[in-house]
Amino acid sequence: MGSCCSIAAKESKEASGELAKPSFAERVCGFLESWPMVALAGASLAMKFIMGDETWALASVFICGLPLLREAAESLFRQKAIKSSLLISCAMVSCLAVGQIFAAGEVAFIMALGEMLETFTLKRAKQGLHKLVSLVPLTARYVVTCPKCLAKGEKFRDVPLDKLEIGDGVRVLPGETIPVDGVIAEGETTVDQSVMTGESMPVDKKPGDEVYSGTINRFGAITVRVTKTGEDSSLQKLIRLVKEAQRKKAPVQRIADRWAAILVPSALAVAVLVFLGVWLWSGKVETGLLRGVTIMVVFCPCSLALATPTAIMAAIGQATKFGVIVKSGEALERMGAVSVVCLDKTGTLTTGELSVSRVEAFRGGDPSAVLDLAASAEASSEHPLAKAVVAAAKGRSLQEAESFRMVPGKGVAAKVGGRNVVCGTASWLEENGVALMESDAQKADAARSDGSAVILVACDGAAAGFAVLSDTVRPESAQVLGELEASGVRTCLLTGDHEATAQAVAARLGISDVRAGLLPGSKADAVEAMRSEGATVCMVGDGVNDSVALKTADVGIAMGGAGSDIAVEAADIALVGDDLTKLPYLRRLAVSCVKTIKFNISLSMSINAVAIALSVFGLLNPVSGALVHNCGSVLVVLNAALLYDRKFR
Repeated sequence: MGSCCSIAAKESKEASGELAKPSFAERVCGFLESWPMVALAGASLAMKFIMGDETWALASVFICGLPLLREAAESLFRQKAIKSSLLISCAMVSCLAVGQIFAAGEVAFIMALGEMLETFTLKRAKQGLHKLVSLVPLTARYVVTCPKCLAKGEKFRDVPLDKLEIGDGVRVLPGETIPVDGVIAEGETTVDQSVMTGESMPVDKKPGDEVYSGTINRFGAITVRVTKTGEDSSLQKLIRLVKEAQRKKAPVQRIADRWAAILVPSALAVAVLVFLGVWLWSGKVETGLLRGVTIMVVFCPCSLALATPTAIMAAIGQATKFGVIVKSGEALERMGAVSVVCLDKTGTLTTGELSVSRVEAFRGGDPSAVLDLAASAEASSEHPLAKAVVAAAKGRSLQEAESFRMVPGKGVAAKVGGRNVVCGTASWLEENGVALMESDAQKADAARSDGSAVILVACDGAAAGFAVLSDTVRPESAQVLGELEASGVRTCLLTGDHEATAQAVAARLGISDVRAGLLPGSKADAVEAMRSEGATVCMVGDGVNDSVALKTADVGIAMGGAGSDIAVEAADIALVGDDLTKLPYLRRLAVSCVKTIKFNISLSMSINAVAIALSVFGLLNPVSGALVHNCGSVLVVLNAALLYDRKFR
């Protein structure tokens, strides 16, 4: 069966590659712990009631009892730890010793069922790391510097990354992943570095600018001078941080096991005292032994073991109905205690898609005409900003562009309807003989002040206007943040975007705590700093660059629709469909789940206390005692099941 601790230990060994080949006993017990075998054990107990023959219960004792005995022995002799499995094993063996086979089988079956539920809820997906590793190219196009090789006509050579040294040159063509950290030595381009910063808009790069491994060269061939190699590269650091964050996640031990060190000695002491007291009082060894065994049976924490996993199972089922995938029970428990929610900007509070927010014409011109000119000229470009401009003009009658040319990082130029149209940066317009008036330049600068991108448009040598492009804030973001704040949860914006962009979005959404320009490690550091101050932190993100922070936080929530596979798999919870309104719902569900767990624990302990008192006075025997504490288990399960249909939205 394996308690939560043993499950966590196994997962830890698997993660580090230290898990040895299972022994014969482990393979046998693993087979007996399967759902079909546990179901068979339950059926054998039912057959005892139907047929009246106690030998039917032996199947339950064997199927559910053997793994229980192995775990108890392993925890006691190998781990030197006392767990609830030891107490249950003692009760089971004692029942068999006095001929109470059904009681022994019933106790073993209930515990097996509880363990199965808990194993199911605590099993977590840990498959994203290999996808992160796959982002790193295995080879690089090395720029040959050897005179003899150059004389032979060899200019480039594919070499393994581990053979590169600092100062070597690497050639990266358009569309390729940049394999190293370095500085551009030659060429200009636009780089999609969302994998590192989460920034939706690609960044123009020129000689002297830094580039990171794992980012994508969108336009223009460049030569990169290597500045970091091997484990020092940005992407390798990101991979290492994710691994470290995984190891920091300490599993929540099952409540029954946390109390086992008290329950086991207490149960044994009470059972022995009752046995001796009854024996000395009545002079009958059999009577004292029967009452001692009954004490051990009712002391078994069956309902206590079911209290947590059944509530979590019901809550996870409820969440799944509303498109929230919860990967572990402990994540749901922690979500109920969250005091700070940190959110990424791009793809989380915003859609991550660029759109034209407005078009402005200079000197009383027509903004529609400016948009038509820009879209016609940009129609042949593959740049993300160009695509956004063309999308804004969808449905309009665009003219075909001629003599199209593009310079990465600057802009485009083309003939549209016989007119010379230039779109791009101010310096690009100047190169094409267009001088911006000071007032026009000030308007464009003002449009950029909130971090938006601006495409200037000129026609026949005169500036015509500009288009402003920005990320789109999700319409539900403000409402969600308001609900979280109203429930006493503080919100914080963590983003790799520029300060101006982050402040503009935060101002619209009412977020006061803003931290911008953060790389993956910096986001994780910010989360860890909040945790060190005593806060229980939830991180919500969607990109690869969020994966370290998602693992570092007490609870990591990924946007499952547009979010990267790595972010989804690094998180504890995924929101299907990228619906932020599920955040307040999830918070309410988690709080209710925690309350249900606490109530179930109190109920189970109360029932056990009453059953122990009745057993001391001989009002219960092993069979009736097993049935009484089984009733407690049923009540716990029924109360937990109510979570599934309760309304939280």
